[in-house]
Amino acid sequence: MTELAKSFDPAAIEACWGPEWENRGLAKSTTDDGKPDFCIQLPPPNVTGTLHMGHAFNQTIMDGLTRYHRMKGYNTLWQPGTDHAGIATQIVVERQLAAQNITRHDLGREQFVEKVWEWKEKSGGTIAQQMRRMGASVDWSREYFTMDGTCSKAVTEVFVRLYEQGLIYRGQRLVNWDPVLNTAVSDLEVESVETEGSLWEIHYPLVEADPVKGLTHLTVATTRPETMLGDTAVMVHPEDERYQHLIGKKVTLPLCNRELPIIADEYVDKAFGTGVVKVTPAHDFNDYAVGQRHGLPMINILTLDAKVNENGPPAYQGLDRFVARAKIVEDLQAQGLMGHVKKHTLMVPKGDRTKAVIEPMLTDQWFVAMSKVGENDPTGKSITQKAMDAVASGEVKFVPEQWVNTYNQWLNNIQDWCISRQLWWGHQIPAWYGDNGQIFVGRTEAEAQAQATRAGYTGRLRRDEDVLDTWFSSALVPFSTLGWPEQTPELKHFMPSSVLVTGFDIIFFWVARMIMMTTHFTGQVPFKTVYVHGLVRDAEGKKMSKSVGNTLDPVDLIDGCSLETLLEKRTTGLSKPQDAPKIEKRTRKEFPDGIPAYGADALRFTFASLATLGRNINFDQKRCDGYRNFCNKLWNATRFVLMNTEGQDCGLSDHDADACTPGGYLDFSQVDRWITSQLQRVEADVATAFETYRFDLIAQHIYQFVWDEYCDWYLEIAKVQIANGSPAQQRATRRTLVRVLETILRLAHPIIPFITEELWQTVSVVAGRREAGQPASLMNQAYPQCVPSRIDEQAEAHVAALKAAVDAVRALRGDMGLSPADKVPLFASFEGDAAQETFLNQIAGALMALGKISAVNVVRSLPEGSPAPVQIVGGVKLMLHVEIDVDAERKRLAKEIDKLTIEIAKCQGKLGNQAFVAKAPQAVVDQENARLKDFAELKGKLEEQMAKLG
Repeated sequence: MTELAKSFDPAAIEACWGPEWENRGLAKSTTDDGKPDFCIQLPPPNVTGTLHMGHAFNQTIMDGLTRYHRMKGYNTLWQPGTDHAGIATQIVVERQLAAQNITRHDLGREQFVEKVWEWKEKSGGTIAQQMRRMGASVDWSREYFTMDGTCSKAVTEVFVRLYEQGLIYRGQRLVNWDPVLNTAVSDLEVESVETEGSLWEIHYPLVEADPVKGLTHLTVATTRPETMLGDTAVMVHPEDERYQHLIGKKVTLPLCNRELPIIADEYVDKAFGTGVVKVTPAHDFNDYAVGQRHGLPMINILTLDAKVNENGPPAYQGLDRFVARAKIVEDLQAQGLMGHVKKHTLMVPKGDRTKAVIEPMLTDQWFVAMSKVGENDPTGKSITQKAMDAVASGEVKFVPEQWVNTYNQWLNNIQDWCISRQLWWGHQIPAWYGDNGQIFVGRTEAEAQAQATRAGYTGRLRRDEDVLDTWFSSALVPFSTLGWPEQTPELKHFMPSSVLVTGFDIIFFWVARMIMMTTHFTGQVPFKTVYVHGLVRDAEGKKMSKSVGNTLDPVDLIDGCSLETLLEKRTTGLSKPQDAPKIEKRTRKEFPDGIPAYGADALRFTFASLATLGRNINFDQKRCDGYRNFCNKLWNATRFVLMNTEGQDCGLSDHDADACTPGGYLDFSQVDRWITSQLQRVEADVATAFETYRFDLIAQHIYQFVWDEYCDWYLEIAKVQIANGSPAQQRATRRTLVRVLETILRLAHPIIPFITEELWQTVSVVAGRREAGQPASLMNQAYPQCVPSRIDEQAEAHVAALKAAVDAVRALRGDMGLSPADKVPLFASFEGDAAQETFLNQIAGALMALGKISAVNVVRSLPEGSPAPVQIVGGVKLMLHVEIDVDAERKRLAKEIDKLTIEIAKCQGKLGNQAFVAKAPQAVVDQENARLKDFAELKGKLEEQMAKLG
């Protein structure tokens, strides 16, 4: 007999099965032509990254879908990989070098890149190991890195083709510029930080006196006085009566003595400030658009490290932008050109890694034309239009559907994509320059040289030093990771993939670009469904952040974490060290004893239960307690089943239908048929929930069936059937016990893989699913499917009546204040109905066990004159036979009635107080009404019992 440990130990099970699944290659993909295909791409985490709660959540969803389809017999590929994360990775390695007083420039590009590769090989696999801890059943043999050979080949091929189609060009435009990193950055790498600043009013003198209103100057308001050095116009609304007569006139730019035109544009808000706006096209995105409309010059007044350049007056040249700001303000005040200075709260763009203020900078960059049709494109559509058509046609579906509007809104307002970065780590742009400025784009330097030769250029070539935006290579993963441009079996089977699981925050940056690139280069969509989930927040719905001190590490929830370690994690490396005491106080209150070890299964079950469509995920660690308890419940239930079935005759060898006839080898009770029927229903419900991505419902259906139906009802009744039933009923009960349990383990495996695998290894043998000693895994067993013919409504009605009777007996015990140890007889009156008499005799054993009564007396009518309370269930009257000390019972009831009277008076007092009803939250008022109702009902019952006592 197999000895199952007395208690569930998740750490031991996870340490066994995680490596075992991987060593046996159970998650490796197949490409069998006779099977349906299921593929899911892992949103590639940064190679520098560690597992956070968002990762853990969406990996739970992805793994659940993957395991489900694998068990359904699909060719299944969950493609893992990591992103080279150009900026993040370069920063990590540069900081390591800085600790040794070395810069990347000291090493040179080649040696620096070698250092990055060294770091990647040693430390870049952290998140992959953490994924393993979550039980992610990815095909690790196909793990990719966006800088590996296959992906790099695809990146180069895509760049060259887009260039040849006229869809990639080099030009000077305004971009987000990080002056610390000295590179352009994407919008996703910029965070807006609320900052207390100032609003300066500056007087711009009119070149000619105002003959109409006598104005001598126009006053503009700005939060960035230093940018005035690059002003090329001032702007008013064309319908603003205060300034209409000045349109076309000029003002003098203070400190620079340049004349600027006064232009009209509807972008100006007449009601804001003075109604006059300065225009700095080279240092503001909105002003850049105005400059384009009006043909204004673009004057860049900053160097790449944010110092005033030669375009500024000599007095400011070489000064840092903020030092220059202070001096400009001082000089304006000295010249009498400064008006009011007001405190002003504004959103300042900062680099998410350097925290440097981002500068809109006019630089030469590479761009992808988003709205242009490629040369010789037979579709006649831009890559943006193709991406919009893919969603409009239904080839790509969003779940929830509301995200289609967000997707379309962004694409309708899309700008050309800046794809170049001034870094050393990343895919170096495959472009070479001649000394005469000619550009040659090729897959290799030899190909570029051949182009140069054909163009008549014979000089040396210099390769572009920029690298591509990380989002450029990650936009290609739906096909680059499957071997494109080669036509591989994986590309045939897994393109398009089945579903993409992602947060809404990267619909613009990643999802839309994958659809663009994939439809353009393969003619197919990258995936059929985009399942968009919310962000994981804390229990109060607040964003998890280091500064708030509410972050959680998924591995800490799996393994447990001491309070001291948790405090160290939350208070080390704070951007504002003064926040540490507040964070420590919060942490001590939330986790006075640290974080207990929940195990991966309980964490996964918690995430699944919270996965409601279209909502953020408010993660409450206390819910992990409930799902850890569920795992314990499943473990203990399995121990009970094995103790009663292993080595016993479970009726598994006889499959003859005659064996199941009355008096046959197997005698299935109504309760056996009921639990089998309920199992069919939950199988159907779970299948529907998987197809509609309702993981919250999957968790709910499995939890309720296992805990409420199988454990709390069927196991308890099975004890009675095994103890008192005939041999045929005992066999049928054992068979049902183990067969339903084995199905439960298969049903729950996609959500809680570790515990189900461990239990299935023994249960499957007892259930006759496999021979002992055979190396088998639950991972590749068939997923349960509903068999409608096994739904038995008659058995369900029988058990519903049984449950009602048990609940009634338990209510009687409560009414009479009986302790669980007090076992008394039950009188059950059928009043001449033979069917009721039969039913009562059938359920007598279960009633005794579940109702904790000593005997069931089935009678035509109840004893007369008894003061004991009565419950009526479906025409059957139930009464406990208890010898009552009438005087003592009267005193007990009177005491309880007095207590309830006081509570009722309190409730009525609150609800009668108009001030309370008006000011209290509606939920509090509703709760008070509910309390009043409950108290009144209970008091009525007790008064009925008192009346019976005379």
